[in-house]
Amino acid sequence: MTTSAGPRRHMASSPFRPKPEPIIEEYALDDLVSHDSYGVGRVIQLEAGAVLVDFRSQKVRITSPYAKMSRL
Repeated sequence: MTTSAGPRRHMASSPFRPKPEPIIEEYALDDLVSHDSYGVGRVIQLEAGAVLVDFRSQKVRITSPYAKMSRL
């Protein structure tokens, strides 16, 4: 078996487009958010690369890139 050395580089002369860079959404204090697993909550603390969200029943630290969370 061979192991991958990481993502492949995109050659400038290639006719295929590289995968787009994921857009990481930024949140502010008191933003209302919706999470696929936890439901609706409010951002209560900001950190570098993470946010703390109050979902009423629990407070959850969600790390970047926030794949399952969106702003309402």
